Amino acid sequence: MVSQNEFSDDTQFRLAVEEILSCLLDQIDEIDADFDPRLSGANLSITFEDGSVLMLSQQTPTHELWLSANYTAWHFRRAEGVWIERDTAAPMTQVLNQIISDKIGTTVNLSL
Repeated sequence: MVSQNEFSDDTQFRLAVEEILSCLLDQIDEIDADFDPRLSGANLSITFEDGSVLMLSQQTPTHELWLSANYTAWHFRRAEGVWIERDTAAPMTQVLNQIISDKIGTTVNLSL
């Protein structure tokens, strides 16, 4: 279980999230697939061809990124520079790669 908080304040957290979401969007935009990625405020969403939605959103009070997809939720905290799921310790990119790859039927390899 991940309990470490790398951010000294909310501003530092928000800036880090802005950078991460922009980086992910740039990579997702390069994928040749039928889906609609959007960055709105501190939320990155992908609407897939089947109408399902993946949502990655900033949670400032807890300094976490929350992911919702396929009726499941994950909560990521940054530890030693890596965003990992607080209960399973799975890296965020691993979780995102698996979900997106399963949805579009081709291997995705996002990195941060």
